[in-house]
Amino acid sequence: MGLLSVILIFVFGVSIWNASELRMAMNRSTRSYLNDVTTNLSRDIQEAIHNKMNSLIMVADSVMRMGIPENETSIRDFLARKAEILEFDPLILLDRKGDYVCSEEVSRDMDPERFFGISSVRSSFDGEVRAGYMGGESIFYSVPVYGMDGTVSGVLVGVRSKKNMQSMIASKSFNGQMLSCIVDSRGQVVISPSELKPFLRLDDIFRSDKEQKVVGDIRKMQDDMRMGKDGILEFSAVTGEELFLSYNSLDLNDWFLLTIIPAGIISGDANRYILQTFFIIGILIVIFFLFLNAMYRFYHSHRMQLERLAFVDSLTGGANQAAFGLRYRELAGSMKPGGYTIAVMDVRHFKMINERFGIHEGNQVLAYLYHVMERHMRAEDGEFVARSESDCFFLCLKGGGHQEIRDRMDDMVQDINSFCNPDLPGYTFSFRQGACVVEEPGLEIAILQDRARLASQSRNPDLESGCVFYDDSLTVELKMEEELNGLFQGSIENHDFQVYLQPKVGLESRALEGAEALVRWIHPKRGVIYPSNFIPLFERNGKICKLDIYVFTEVCRIISRWEEEGKEIIPVSVNLSRQHFTDEDFLDRFADIAGQYHIPAGMIEFELTESIFFDSHQIQRVRDAIQRMHELGFACSLDDFGSGFSSLGLLKEFDVDSIKMDRSFFLNMSGPKAREVIACLVDLAKRLKVKTVAEGIEDWDTVEYLKSIGCNMVQGYVFSKPLPADAFERLHISWTGSIECNINP
Repeated sequence: MGLLSVILIFVFGVSIWNASELRMAMNRSTRSYLNDVTTNLSRDIQEAIHNKMNSLIMVADSVMRMGIPENETSIRDFLARKAEILEFDPLILLDRKGDYVCSEEVSRDMDPERFFGISSVRSSFDGEVRAGYMGGESIFYSVPVYGMDGTVSGVLVGVRSKKNMQSMIASKSFNGQMLSCIVDSRGQVVISPSELKPFLRLDDIFRSDKEQKVVGDIRKMQDDMRMGKDGILEFSAVTGEELFLSYNSLDLNDWFLLTIIPAGIISGDANRYILQTFFIIGILIVIFFLFLNAMYRFYHSHRMQLERLAFVDSLTGGANQAAFGLRYRELAGSMKPGGYTIAVMDVRHFKMINERFGIHEGNQVLAYLYHVMERHMRAEDGEFVARSESDCFFLCLKGGGHQEIRDRMDDMVQDINSFCNPDLPGYTFSFRQGACVVEEPGLEIAILQDRARLASQSRNPDLESGCVFYDDSLTVELKMEEELNGLFQGSIENHDFQVYLQPKVGLESRALEGAEALVRWIHPKRGVIYPSNFIPLFERNGKICKLDIYVFTEVCRIISRWEEEGKEIIPVSVNLSRQHFTDEDFLDRFADIAGQYHIPAGMIEFELTESIFFDSHQIQRVRDAIQRMHELGFACSLDDFGSGFSSLGLLKEFDVDSIKMDRSFFLNMSGPKAREVIACLVDLAKRLKVKTVAEGIEDWDTVEYLKSIGCNMVQGYVFSKPLPADAFERLHISWTGSIECNINP
């Protein structure tokens, strides 16, 4: 307690010293700020006065040219106009004979004849430009008016009313608490402020019955004003309030701008607040002492409880990521290689739940998911689950058998979806699942979790809805994807991507009626890179759009060369990724390229896959895009028709020019039902006036059947594999027109 008392005394001493320094700093800040404000204000007043004098001199020059005695009426009108413009009230022209011309009718207090007796006006008859004031009510400027012979024939006087001058010296600084006036060096008021503060008595500023320090300051101010110097002093008003008084020379006669502000305008109630601060500090010290004492006891008695709170997920009420890592480290000491598996379950499209049903409902769903998963944990085997972040859950399961783990996770998903929630009608949860068998228990849990997450993000189509297990091939695949991403831009610039063309043969005409453009990546160092390796990758990272533009440009170049060389032009179809449809104006770029190569309308066809239409929000955009394609002279076909469940619905919704029946239709045509389905599709296309193309055809029997049911075109290895552009051109030239001939090179 003795040490605490010393600390308290020290704290109070430092606070008092700091408060004193703070007060002095505030006074210095107030003086500095007041000096800046009044210096600028006095400069502005000087400029305003000199501007008025210069304006008056110009008016006097104009009056001289008009002639004083001859044009009195004209001069009066002229002076009235100038008085209004220059804000004089009034302008008075005096001559040596004692006559005058005034811009307006004036009151008895403003008798123009009074000006003949004022010394400053008489000085203007001697050629001087002067200023003066009249009883604190107004100031005036007087300038000589010269005659044609160069002698002073009169004086022009411009009077500024008290109100106009008050607005000139008024200032909005210091929150309106600043009071300014103009005085001479003897303390006589030239222009008083518009509103006197209760604490201010201007006539009392120079009283000598004050304390000795104030008397000395006032005498110094009087001496400074006689010598035209500026300064600031501090004194007390009759109300006892501390004030700052600033005096600034206006460099006109012996006039000064006098400005008064309360000394505490910046510091405000600093002293009171400082005392309050001392009191608050004392209270806080006592409270802090009591708090430390309580915390000391609380820490020892509730340490384990605090640790448990640190490992609880506030949203689900279960374990969080920190708890998961801690429990794994505790378990890893007795864990055998391959005895446990770290798995991840990441909810697909969880953001849609938040958007459709709200954040609160989404949080309840996450809590529900956690508790169902926790119910499937075998506590006796040391299993546990935790929510890592957002909608991602990690599980530590005993066992390393792939099928065993998959079955258990499938049971969890089935249990989750067995719950009927009226707030989520018809909603079925699906998960992106990954797992990593713990072969090295000593590895950091973060590494094992990253491996499980990497496995969940793999794209094995056979396990899209099941659990994927980590192996080294996933790391190899990831490295390969990074390498392909790095090679992409250079290959675009070096034209390592080559366009191959596969013929489309018309079954009725027995001629080449079109071709499909396919891309092949032939890298000078890596060799041939298969489309299955790079197309899905570029679909995911968005580079597919740039690749589509590249292929489209190459196709335009090929068609343009055919036309220049006089060869027969046939339509070429190019694939269009769904990524383009995120931009409503993407077709403008394709149209510009086609325009550069002067491609005739109908010579390029865009092939759209059914996956483009999966997003219901995008259907209208795709419908508009197809209409826009037709307007720009492009055809449109539906690729892989029949591979999905919505193909027939797409025919109803979209105005496509042709459909390409998926090769899966023709893999087994031995049964009559398969042939009937194909015939029905072809007949339906005829009714809708849509051309049909059968792709992936590899045998002549299928060709003959397709011809018999009226299919328009065939594309497949039965006629030709995809060929480089030059080989395709040779094929085109040598085409015999006989559909039965073997045209493979």
